[in-house]
Amino acid sequence: MKRELVSLTKNGGVARVGLKRPESRNALCATMIDELSSVIAEVESDAELRVVVLEGEGKSFCAGMDLKGVRDDPSAMGGMLEGLAQVSVRIRTLSIPTIARVQGAAIGGGCGLLAICDFAITHPEARIGYPEVDLGICPAVVAPWLIQKIGAGKARSLLLAGGTMNGAAALDHGLVDECVPFEMLDEAVERRTKRILAGGANAVRVTKEWLNELEGDKIRQDVLKGGQLSASVIQGEEAQERIRQLWKD
Repeated sequence: MKRELVSLTKNGGVARVGLKRPESRNALCATMIDELSSVIAEVESDAELRVVVLEGEGKSFCAGMDLKGVRDDPSAMGGMLEGLAQVSVRIRTLSIPTIARVQGAAIGGGCGLLAICDFAITHPEARIGYPEVDLGICPAVVAPWLIQKIGAGKARSLLLAGGTMNGAAALDHGLVDECVPFEMLDEAVERRTKRILAGGANAVRVTKEWLNELEGDKIRQDVLKGGQLSASVIQGEEAQERIRQLWKD
Protein backbone atom coordinates (compact mmCIF):
# COMPACT_ATOMS: atom_id res chain seq x y z
CA MET A 1 0.00 0.00 0.00
CA LYS A 2 1.25 3.46 -0.93
CA ARG A 3 1.09 5.58 2.20
CA GLU A 4 0.69 9.36 2.14
CA LEU A 5 -1.02 10.17 5.44
CA VAL A 6 0.97 7.98 7.83
CA SER A 7 4.76 7.69 7.81
CA LEU A 8 7.06 5.01 9.19
CA THR A 9 10.76 5.46 9.83
CA LYS A 10 13.05 2.95 11.49
CA ASN A 11 16.36 3.63 13.17
CA GLY A 12 18.26 1.70 15.81
CA GLY A 13 15.33 -0.47 16.78
CA VAL A 14 12.96 2.51 17.06
CA ALA A 15 9.94 2.88 14.79
CA ARG A 16 8.50 6.38 14.50
CA VAL A 17 4.92 6.37 13.26
CA GLY A 18 3.74 9.80 12.14
CA LEU A 19 0.25 11.09 11.40
CA LYS A 20 0.56 13.41 8.40
CA ARG A 21 -2.51 15.61 7.95
CA PRO A 22 -1.27 18.78 9.64
CA GLU A 23 -3.67 20.97 7.65
CA SER A 24 -6.53 19.03 9.29
CA ARG A 25 -4.86 18.76 12.70
CA ASN A 26 -4.16 15.10 11.91
CA ALA A 27 -7.86 14.26 12.11
CA LEU A 28 -8.52 10.60 11.37
CA CYS A 29 -10.08 9.90 7.98
CA ALA A 30 -10.78 6.49 6.48
CA THR A 31 -7.59 6.53 4.41
CA MET A 32 -5.44 7.48 7.40
CA ILE A 33 -6.95 4.67 9.49
CA ASP A 34 -6.25 2.17 6.69
CA GLU A 35 -2.67 3.42 6.35
CA LEU A 36 -2.14 3.31 10.10
CA SER A 37 -3.30 -0.30 10.11
CA SER A 38 -0.83 -1.06 7.30
CA VAL A 39 2.01 0.58 9.23
CA ILE A 40 1.22 -1.36 12.39
CA ALA A 41 1.21 -4.58 10.37
CA GLU A 42 4.72 -3.74 9.14
CA VAL A 43 5.85 -3.00 12.68
CA GLU A 44 4.40 -6.32 13.86
CA SER A 45 6.43 -8.22 11.27
CA ASP A 46 9.79 -6.56 12.01
CA ALA A 47 11.59 -8.49 14.76
CA GLU A 48 14.38 -5.88 14.90
CA LEU A 49 12.10 -3.18 16.27
CA ARG A 50 12.03 -2.62 20.02
CA VAL A 51 9.92 0.48 20.60
CA VAL A 52 7.34 2.58 18.74
CA VAL A 53 6.94 6.35 18.99
CA LEU A 54 3.53 7.57 17.79
CA GLU A 55 3.46 11.26 16.86
CA GLY A 56 1.63 13.87 14.82
CA GLU A 57 2.98 16.32 12.26
CA GLY A 58 2.39 20.02 12.83
CA LYS A 59 0.67 21.65 15.79
CA SER A 60 -1.65 18.79 16.80
CA PHE A 61 -1.13 15.19 17.82
CA CYS A 62 -4.56 14.10 16.58
CA ALA A 63 -7.83 16.04 16.63
CA GLY A 64 -9.98 12.90 16.58
CA MET A 65 -12.29 11.76 13.81
CA ASP A 66 -12.58 13.89 10.66
CA LEU A 67 -16.32 14.35 11.00
CA LYS A 68 -16.29 17.43 8.78
CA GLY A 69 -14.95 15.36 5.90
CA VAL A 70 -17.89 12.92 6.09
CA ARG A 71 -20.62 15.13 7.57
CA ASP A 72 -23.00 14.20 4.73
CA ASP A 73 -22.27 10.47 4.90
CA PRO A 74 -23.34 8.94 8.23
CA SER A 75 -22.42 5.42 7.15
CA ALA A 76 -18.85 6.57 6.45
CA MET A 77 -18.69 8.03 9.95
CA GLY A 78 -19.71 4.70 11.38
CA GLY A 79 -17.17 2.85 9.26
CA MET A 80 -14.36 5.07 10.51
CA LEU A 81 -15.29 4.43 14.13
CA GLU A 82 -15.26 0.69 13.59
CA GLY A 83 -11.94 0.99 11.78
CA LEU A 84 -10.49 3.01 14.65
CA ALA A 85 -11.58 0.31 17.09
CA GLN A 86 -9.79 -2.35 15.06
CA VAL A 87 -6.53 -0.44 14.67
CA SER A 88 -6.49 0.56 18.33
CA VAL A 89 -6.60 -3.13 19.27
CA ARG A 90 -3.65 -3.82 16.94
CA ILE A 91 -1.59 -1.01 18.45
CA ARG A 92 -2.41 -2.09 22.00
CA THR A 93 -1.39 -5.70 21.35
CA LEU A 94 1.99 -4.95 19.79
CA SER A 95 4.71 -6.98 21.46
CA ILE A 96 6.96 -3.94 21.94
CA PRO A 97 6.39 -0.79 24.04
CA THR A 98 4.67 2.24 22.55
CA ILE A 99 5.19 5.93 23.38
CA ALA A 100 2.79 8.73 22.42
CA ARG A 101 4.60 12.01 21.74
CA VAL A 102 1.76 14.45 22.34
CA GLN A 103 3.06 17.79 21.11
CA GLY A 104 -0.39 19.29 20.62
CA ALA A 105 -4.11 18.61 20.80
CA ALA A 106 -5.18 15.01 21.44
CA ILE A 107 -8.97 15.06 21.20
CA GLY A 108 -11.56 12.29 21.14
CA GLY A 109 -10.16 9.44 19.06
CA GLY A 110 -6.77 11.15 19.24
CA CYS A 111 -6.92 10.96 23.02
CA GLY A 112 -7.87 7.33 22.56
CA LEU A 113 -4.62 6.76 20.66
CA LEU A 114 -2.79 8.41 23.54
CA ALA A 115 -4.49 6.12 26.06
CA ILE A 116 -3.63 2.86 24.29
CA CYS A 117 0.09 3.60 24.31
CA ASP A 118 2.22 2.27 27.14
CA PHE A 119 3.64 5.75 27.77
CA ALA A 120 2.35 9.22 26.90
CA ILE A 121 4.42 12.40 27.15
CA THR A 122 3.08 15.92 26.64
CA HIS A 123 3.50 19.55 27.68
CA PRO A 124 1.34 21.84 29.86
CA GLU A 125 -0.31 23.76 26.99
CA ALA A 126 -1.54 20.71 25.07
CA ARG A 127 -5.33 20.28 24.86
CA ILE A 128 -6.40 16.76 25.77
CA GLY A 129 -9.74 15.12 26.35
CA TYR A 130 -12.95 13.48 25.25
CA PRO A 131 -15.62 15.98 24.08
CA GLU A 132 -17.69 13.36 22.24
CA VAL A 133 -20.88 13.80 24.27
CA ASP A 134 -20.80 17.52 23.41
CA LEU A 135 -21.29 16.47 19.79
CA GLY A 136 -23.98 13.90 20.53
CA ILE A 137 -21.45 11.09 20.02
CA CYS A 138 -20.83 8.08 22.27
CA PRO A 139 -17.14 7.58 23.25
CA ALA A 140 -17.60 3.80 23.36
CA VAL A 141 -14.39 2.96 21.48
CA VAL A 142 -12.11 4.83 23.87
CA ALA A 143 -13.98 3.95 27.08
CA PRO A 144 -12.41 0.51 27.74
CA TRP A 145 -8.88 1.85 27.21
CA LEU A 146 -9.52 4.86 29.43
CA ILE A 147 -10.97 2.72 32.23
CA GLN A 148 -7.91 0.48 32.02
CA LYS A 149 -5.56 3.46 32.20
CA ILE A 150 -7.06 5.72 34.88
CA GLY A 151 -9.77 3.64 36.58
CA ALA A 152 -13.53 3.43 36.20
CA GLY A 153 -14.42 6.35 38.48
CA LYS A 154 -12.17 8.90 36.80
CA ALA A 155 -13.10 7.59 33.37
CA ARG A 156 -16.81 8.06 34.10
CA SER A 157 -16.32 11.67 35.13
CA LEU A 158 -14.26 12.50 32.04
CA LEU A 159 -16.44 10.75 29.47
CA LEU A 160 -19.80 11.87 30.85
CA ALA A 161 -18.77 15.50 31.35
CA GLY A 162 -17.04 15.89 27.99
CA GLY A 163 -14.77 18.86 27.31
CA THR A 164 -10.99 19.00 27.36
CA MET A 165 -8.16 19.79 29.77
CA ASN A 166 -4.58 20.99 29.53
CA GLY A 167 -1.52 18.77 29.72
CA ALA A 168 -0.92 19.47 33.41
CA ALA A 169 -4.46 18.37 34.28
CA ALA A 170 -4.03 15.29 32.09
CA LEU A 171 -1.01 14.34 34.20
CA ASP A 172 -3.05 14.79 37.38
CA HIS A 173 -5.75 12.51 35.96
CA GLY A 174 -3.18 9.87 35.01
CA LEU A 175 -3.87 10.23 31.29
CA VAL A 176 -0.21 10.99 30.55
CA ASP A 177 2.97 9.79 32.24
CA GLU A 178 5.04 12.94 31.85
CA CYS A 179 4.26 16.61 31.34
CA VAL A 180 7.33 18.69 30.53
CA PRO A 181 7.90 22.16 29.05
CA PHE A 182 7.30 22.10 25.30
CA GLU A 183 10.97 22.72 24.51
CA MET A 184 11.89 19.62 26.54
CA LEU A 185 9.37 17.28 24.91
CA ASP A 186 11.75 15.63 22.46
CA GLU A 187 14.35 15.20 25.17
CA ALA A 188 11.79 13.46 27.38
CA VAL A 189 10.72 11.14 24.55
CA GLU A 190 14.35 10.34 23.76
CA ARG A 191 15.09 9.62 27.42
CA ARG A 192 12.12 7.27 27.69
CA THR A 193 13.09 5.54 24.44
CA LYS A 194 16.67 5.00 25.59
CA ARG A 195 15.43 3.64 28.90
CA ILE A 196 13.40 1.00 27.10
CA LEU A 197 16.28 0.14 24.79
CA ALA A 198 18.54 -0.30 27.83
CA GLY A 199 16.44 -3.26 28.96
CA GLY A 200 16.94 -6.76 27.65
CA ALA A 201 15.22 -7.02 24.28
CA ASN A 202 13.74 -10.45 24.95
CA ALA A 203 12.80 -9.58 28.53
CA VAL A 204 10.93 -6.45 27.45
CA ARG A 205 9.14 -8.26 24.63
CA VAL A 206 8.07 -11.20 26.79
CA THR A 207 6.95 -8.81 29.55
CA LYS A 208 4.86 -6.82 27.08
CA GLU A 209 3.32 -9.98 25.66
CA TRP A 210 2.52 -11.20 29.17
CA LEU A 211 0.92 -7.89 30.08
CA ASN A 212 -1.20 -8.15 26.91
CA GLU A 213 -2.24 -11.66 27.91
CA LEU A 214 -3.07 -10.58 31.45
CA GLU A 215 -5.20 -7.76 30.08
CA GLY A 216 -7.24 -10.44 28.38
CA ASP A 217 -9.43 -10.69 25.32
CA LYS A 218 -12.50 -9.15 26.93
CA ILE A 219 -11.23 -5.59 26.71
CA ARG A 220 -10.42 -6.07 23.04
CA GLN A 221 -13.87 -7.48 22.37
CA ASP A 222 -15.36 -4.55 24.29
CA VAL A 223 -13.47 -2.08 22.10
CA LEU A 224 -14.73 -3.75 18.92
CA LYS A 225 -18.27 -3.75 20.32
CA GLY A 226 -17.74 -0.10 21.22
CA GLY A 227 -16.95 0.62 17.58
CA GLN A 228 -20.33 -0.77 16.56
CA LEU A 229 -22.11 1.10 19.35
CA SER A 230 -20.46 4.42 18.51
CA ALA A 231 -21.24 3.87 14.83
CA SER A 232 -24.94 3.41 15.60
CA VAL A 233 -25.08 6.55 17.77
CA ILE A 234 -23.23 8.78 15.31
CA GLN A 235 -25.70 7.88 12.59
CA GLY A 236 -28.62 8.99 14.77
CA GLU A 237 -30.49 12.27 14.39
CA GLU A 238 -29.04 13.94 17.50
CA ALA A 239 -25.43 13.44 16.44
CA GLN A 240 -26.15 14.33 12.82
CA GLU A 241 -27.86 17.58 13.77
CA ARG A 242 -25.01 18.63 16.08
CA ILE A 243 -22.42 17.80 13.44
CA ARG A 244 -24.34 19.80 10.83
CA GLN A 245 -24.56 22.78 13.16
CA LEU A 246 -20.86 22.62 13.99
CA TRP A 247 -19.81 22.88 10.35
CA LYS A 248 -22.79 24.79 9.00
CA ASP A 249 -21.98 26.48 5.71
